[in-house]
Order: sequence, then structure tokens, then C-alpha cells
Amino acid sequence: MWFDRTKLLIGDDGVKKLALSHVAVIGIGGVGGYAAVLLARAGVGKITIVDFDKVDETNINRQIVADTETIGQYKTDVMQKMIAKINPNCTIRVLAQRISNENVETVLGNDCDYVVDAIDNVADKVDLINYCKKHSINIVSAMGAGNRYTIPNFEVLDIFKTQNDGLAKALRKKLRDLKDVTSLDVVCSSQAAVKIENDQIGSISYQPAMCGCVLAGFVVNKLLKNK
Repeated sequence: MWFDRTKLLIGDDGVKKLALSHVAVIGIGGVGGYAAVLLARAGVGKITIVDFDKVDETNINRQIVADTETIGQYKTDVMQKMIAKINPNCTIRVLAQRISNENVETVLGNDCDYVVDAIDNVADKVDLINYCKKHSINIVSAMGAGNRYTIPNFEVLDIFKTQNDGLAKALRKKLRDLKDVTSLDVVCSSQAAVKIENDQIGSISYQPAMCGCVLAGFVVNKLLKNK
């Protein structure tokens, strides 16, 4: 079977735990796309993928859903096809929409074991994080993966202990005003970002991918331990 090598590491019980798990990946871009694929390859049995955006030519340098044939397609549709080919037993929920206070309850449902926040927008991240914390839903959030090109060094920290991350700084400021958020697991890099004119964000192939790898690895280990 395709998961035999995984079974050698985590055993039958581990394989069953992952197969019974539901993970929601919010944002199927450079970071979230890789996280979703790796969760599928690990054997997660149900994955909800959420993104309102379509593939653009500028995504090709870093996003697993992007190539010359997928330009103009919804990222969620491309990811659904990818996951179905990797893990035919995976139940895939596809939501081509933007997460908000109005739809977050419906998006996550009542059986979500973990949420991967791979959203770029600070306001949307705050809404998602606040909802998860209020309802005791496990969540891990991706911080900035742009404007860096050296060897990646992503790690999992509490957001209130991060440094050299503009997205984390902006998010911390918002989260301090929320009584339900006293801590938050985030995947971040301590590398200083490159300064680019006009506040544009540069990117390279491997930085978002590595952030997605760490997110997926963190979630898989939590599922194996807690479920």
C-alpha cells in the first residue's frame, strides 16, 4: 500500500489516528498548498481546503498548485484534484470562499481536529484565530515566508515570543486586544527580512514550502499524540 513506509514509523495505530483525523487548511497559497499536500501524503482522512483565489502566473515561482496549465483555475479545485490522486481515501471539502466571522462556523464544522492558518490577511487571521480560541479548536498559524531567500530555519513558537517577523508583529498587536487569545502556536523564521522598495513582497520557491512542511509536521505530531 502507498502508506506502508509511513506505517513503519508510526505503526497501525498511528495510521488509523491520521485516517480518522480532520484538518482544515485555510489558504491554499505558497504555504498552505504544501501543508495540504503533505497532510494528504501523511494519510489524514479528511481535509477541508479553503481559498477564494485563482491561480495567477505570478504564483508559479512558489505555489504547488501553480503551473502553466492551472492559471485561472481556483486554487481549491487544483488542490482537490492533487489530493484525490495522492490519497484516494481522503474526504476533501472544497470551499472557494474567503474566511470571515460570518462563515467560519460553517467552514470548520463540529469535527475539526486541527486548523492550519495559512492566510496572508491580518484581519482574516484574527477572525479565524479568535473563533478557534473561543471554541477550543486547535490551531497553528503561519507567519511571514516572504522577503527571505537564505536557507530556511522555520520553527514553532508562541507568537508572543517571535522576532524579525512583520506579520507576527502586526498580528500580536491585534491579538492583545482579544481576551480569549493568551497564546498561539505559530510557524515562523527568525531571519531578518530583505527590505524591498514600495513595500512589495518578494518570494522564492523554497521558503513558503518549508514553512508548509513545518506546519504539516507539527499538526501530524499533534494528531498522533492527542487523538
